[in-house]
Amino acid sequence: MDVTDIDLLPESWRGVLGEELQKPYVKELADFVEEERAKGPVYPPREQVFAALDATPYDKVKVLVLGQDPYHGAGQGHGLCFSVRPGVRTPPSLRNIYKEMQQELGLPIPDNGYLMPWAEQGVLLLNAVLTVRGGEANSHKNKGWEKITDAVIRAVADRPDPAVFVLWGNYAQKKLPLIDEERHIVVKGAHPSPLSAKKFFGSRPFTQINEAVAAQGHQPIDWRIPDLG
Repeated sequence: MDVTDIDLLPESWRGVLGEELQKPYVKELADFVEEERAKGPVYPPREQVFAALDATPYDKVKVLVLGQDPYHGAGQGHGLCFSVRPGVRTPPSLRNIYKEMQQELGLPIPDNGYLMPWAEQGVLLLNAVLTVRGGEANSHKNKGWEKITDAVIRAVADRPDPAVFVLWGNYAQKKLPLIDEERHIVVKGAHPSPLSAKKFFGSRPFTQINEAVAAQGHQPIDWRIPDLG
């Protein structure tokens, strides 16, 4: 995927991101990603780099959840933060998200880590960095993706219609300056990774998010993920 090709962006996002993709750094980023793909595995696959934007149109975003970078194992990442493809083992951070969901809402822990049902209800599952070298976490950071995803965050924050921003962990909370907290609601907390899960458990993020979504006049999110069996 050549990230300079605006046609690859989902249509609903073109108007708000098109200008950003014309900036000089984007060509350098595209060249870097292509070079990386020529050397070895890069995740997610080319056609799924913008999958989060594809699944959740600009005018449908109720909630923006910010992750860091894609899973770097074969077959895991498919462009939505925290989510994995059907048939792939649920990773530790997502297992902790599910545990909190079970404790907080009484929902069953699903047999899969495929979060598309959330995305289709208006939960934008955005990573700050959209590609990664196979087996090497954070290997594509500081190459330009953060500027593009900052533009996504700003675009949602600039809409007349308010949204809920979910910032788990220090990395995500560095994006606070991009968000007008008087207009939008920010749900902050510890990251659900095993390193900080003790602080994450009991933080009741799903209740906070749905109360905020309802206060903004939107239909709350149904957090149930169907079993795929």
